[in-house]
Amino acid sequence: MSDAIKHECGIAFIRLLKPLEYYQEKYKTPFYGLNKLYLLMEKQHNRGQDGAGVANIKFDIEPGNRYIARKRSNSNKPIQDIFAEINQRFAEAQKENPEEFNDVQWLKKNLPYTGELFLGHLRYGTFGSNSIESCHPFLRQNNWMTRNLVLAGNFNLTNVDELFSLLVDLGQHPKEFADTVTVLEKIGHFLDVENEELFVKYKSLGYSNAEITDRIAKKLDVANILQRSAEDWDGGYTMCGLFGHGDAFVLRDPSGIRPAYFYHDDEIVVATSERPVIQTAFNFQKNQIQELKPGHALIVKKDGTISETQIRQPLPRKACSFERIYFSRGSDEDIYKERKALGKSLIPAISKSIDYDIENTVFSFIPNTAETSFYGMVKGIEDVLNQQKFEKIKKLGSQITEEELKNIIEKKARVEKIAIKDAKLRTFITDDKNRNDFVAHVYDITYGTVNANKDNLVVIDDSIVRGTTLKESIIRILARLNPKKIIIVSSAPQIRYPDCYGIDMAKIGDFIAFKAAVALLKDRGQENLIQEVYKNCKVQATLPKEQAINAVKAIYEPFTDEEISKKIAELLRPEGLQCDLDIIYQKVEDLHIACPENLGDWYFTGNYPTPGGMKVVNKAFVNYVEGRDERAY
Repeated sequence: MSDAIKHECGIAFIRLLKPLEYYQEKYKTPFYGLNKLYLLMEKQHNRGQDGAGVANIKFDIEPGNRYIARKRSNSNKPIQDIFAEINQRFAEAQKENPEEFNDVQWLKKNLPYTGELFLGHLRYGTFGSNSIESCHPFLRQNNWMTRNLVLAGNFNLTNVDELFSLLVDLGQHPKEFADTVTVLEKIGHFLDVENEELFVKYKSLGYSNAEITDRIAKKLDVANILQRSAEDWDGGYTMCGLFGHGDAFVLRDPSGIRPAYFYHDDEIVVATSERPVIQTAFNFQKNQIQELKPGHALIVKKDGTISETQIRQPLPRKACSFERIYFSRGSDEDIYKERKALGKSLIPAISKSIDYDIENTVFSFIPNTAETSFYGMVKGIEDVLNQQKFEKIKKLGSQITEEELKNIIEKKARVEKIAIKDAKLRTFITDDKNRNDFVAHVYDITYGTVNANKDNLVVIDDSIVRGTTLKESIIRILARLNPKKIIIVSSAPQIRYPDCYGIDMAKIGDFIAFKAAVALLKDRGQENLIQEVYKNCKVQATLPKEQAINAVKAIYEPFTDEEISKKIAELLRPEGLQCDLDIIYQKVEDLHIACPENLGDWYFTGNYPTPGGMKVVNKAFVNYVEGRDERAY
């Protein structure tokens, strides 16, 4: 994705099911769980670079000793910083106590992060600041072990205002107006209620307070807590929570918007946001790893009991398609195939744009994350080229000479590495005029790859959101090669609507597809439609969110996809560009064919899976018309 956006987050959960001595004997290290947590987090570093955090809970610790440890960082290398500090503590302990250091129970008693329950988180901020306080895991503390809660997740809720009001109605005084705080306090509230109900029950049966504490730890109904907590949530989420006494959960939203995968055996339970990281860290096979069902929670009790329990009624599956297009690492077997299919499905439009002149066309990709879809595009072009070869050979028939046959067979698609990003170049200049000139040098161009004024240049990108980087940088540097025509290809469809489930695409006025639609309305004298939609959006805001519709769809209805793409090409055309420019987008129907299990496409179609999405898109349009430069949730 050439446009810089922030998105997603990542979780890594580990529960050791055997005594710590077991892992020391089998894997020759008392830090087996912590080492695996580090691997799971590093293999998901693509999911969050604004911050990271880890937490650990020790089981069966004597009163007076700490049993919860947490470390967070918002540095530019948060994962490395966190584990460097943890490992420094271990190194110092080993130096000071060399004989005790191999004693697992001594380690557990004297050093943090030596417990049985681990939680790691990687953060991309889509709301609020990037301060250390915004980094997960969050901690809700209490002297009762069963009332302590550690929470982290990959989520965004659309109805924080409603949830905040509910907490106030419960008598709470939340310290911040944010979904992380409201979720933490909502779960915490019903955790307290469950504790109170169990305490009253066992007190009436004559148990002592100490006995009641043990009973609560065993009988705490995690599913009931989650069902009561999540009842009013609207959004996409994968949340992971640890309770102080040792119970834990991973909860997924009813539409399956945010991803979650898990594995368990008699040694370990592990859950992450991406499947291949579990495969890599533990050398498991794809079929050993399960996807957490939408609306369900993976619940691990302190006694090691494991269940996948329905928490909310599952809705039609609308898993995020951007996971497949861009966000998740392409090492997943299915994602790799899907991204290749996305590239290949664009071939008919590309072939038409280059007038089927493969011989005089160079194919490339930018940025590196588009490489897999590029392979699919090249495979598709090779298929077209082979068909052209077949037709030529068939036409020449028995009269074909050996030289003619040799020339036909040797023709290949021209594939080049056109642009290379200079990772060390930083755009520190703030004034727009000079900054744009500086941005144009972020990529280095490979000279000598294109025949000037003769070759077409086709470059594929994951997606085009705002188009700013394309206009100010990429198209300008591609133009230095003097191609006859530049064709920018997006493996994703046109992004028309804001996301509200965890991707930083909240302002509709930023989208180049939206700008193109508005420009077309003005070109054709249909500007009155903008005010009509604005009034309808205001009406929608007065309705219960369950009754709201996406009124913004009307902005796009007068135009075909091709008309909008053509207008986008006009808007993104840099001043002084000498060659032709074409912009090609993926079709939504082809996206669904390529990614059949991830049909969450609201950014492209406006078909939001939850009522809160309708509320957000209408508010985003109102903000645009009223000139309010703020997110809609």
